[in-house]
Amino acid sequence: MATSNQPPVTPERLMQFGFAFAPPLVIGAAVKNKVFESLLGGAKTVEQVRSKTGASVRGLRAIMNALVGLELLAKNGDKYSLVPESKAFLVGDKPDSLAGFFEMTATHILPHWLQLDDAVKTGRPPVPVNQEAPGSKFFALLVENIIPINYPGALTLGEHLKLAQSRNKVRVLDIAAGSGIWGIALAQQSPNVEITAQDWPEMIATTKRIVRKFGLSDRFSYIEGDVLKADFGSGYDVATLGHILHSEGAERSRKLLKKTFNALKSGGTIAIGEWLVNDERTEPLAGLMFAINMLVHSEQGETFSFNEIKSWLEEAGFKNARTVEAPGPSPLVLATKP
Repeated sequence: MATSNQPPVTPERLMQFGFAFAPPLVIGAAVKNKVFESLLGGAKTVEQVRSKTGASVRGLRAIMNALVGLELLAKNGDKYSLVPESKAFLVGDKPDSLAGFFEMTATHILPHWLQLDDAVKTGRPPVPVNQEAPGSKFFALLVENIIPINYPGALTLGEHLKLAQSRNKVRVLDIAAGSGIWGIALAQQSPNVEITAQDWPEMIATTKRIVRKFGLSDRFSYIEGDVLKADFGSGYDVATLGHILHSEGAERSRKLLKKTFNALKSGGTIAIGEWLVNDERTEPLAGLMFAINMLVHSEQGETFSFNEIKSWLEEAGFKNARTVEAPGPSPLVLATKP
């Protein structure tokens, strides 16, 4: 009798998925209860962390042991300490800290995902954050907490464009600016860079506040309104769309790219940050999962392949659509106005 060399099928992988929701919630609870901050001064016992945080010994022991299992804390005897990853990204008020993102997972992201079954059935989100009223409230908290996701890629863009070497004024249009971090990162690279940030009126207040934190208010001007209705003006050298197309959907994205083309001067560059997927929509997993995030948060949102975006750019009149490797979920997409 022939025997199969295939390994037996087991439920182990599915069981791992069963608690896949837990790590971000554990990290968020640790952030909210200041576990990581309490360990900045060195290794401590659970009781010592309790005295600094006021949280319960039982609760702290449970999440701190889980964080050891997640390799976000180290444990030696009865003392816990930070590892380099948690020290770098889960404490402190700095541009690369992800602490705020994990803290808001339970309150800001998970509630919409819990309505995924209805979104699948209807094709509509429980809260359409691409609309101005609910969107301004949603993004006012989100944008500052996703700065660490965008900041490294924005810095890479500035380096690629050689902004530090520019001796002439460089006008940048930051479309749907949110936190303003794409413009901020570019402005940091040269005093010759001037940023025009566009977003909904309520969001511009958030942009201004964050720009002030970076000490760049004198380099920014602002345009209020919806991306398809606001008057962008013209003559820009660079236009950035930092993770915007996925919330707009295909139809609005095509219109927005054409409008951006008209705002740039000849030789100008459009730079797009996105969660890209391959043409067959089979990978990468991060881009496929983010498409579901758009299902529960937007009316037409989706993730797209480079070739889809490239075709829209060419339809708008751009040439030389290309990718530039950058930190983040996907490479940047750039194109040039002839």
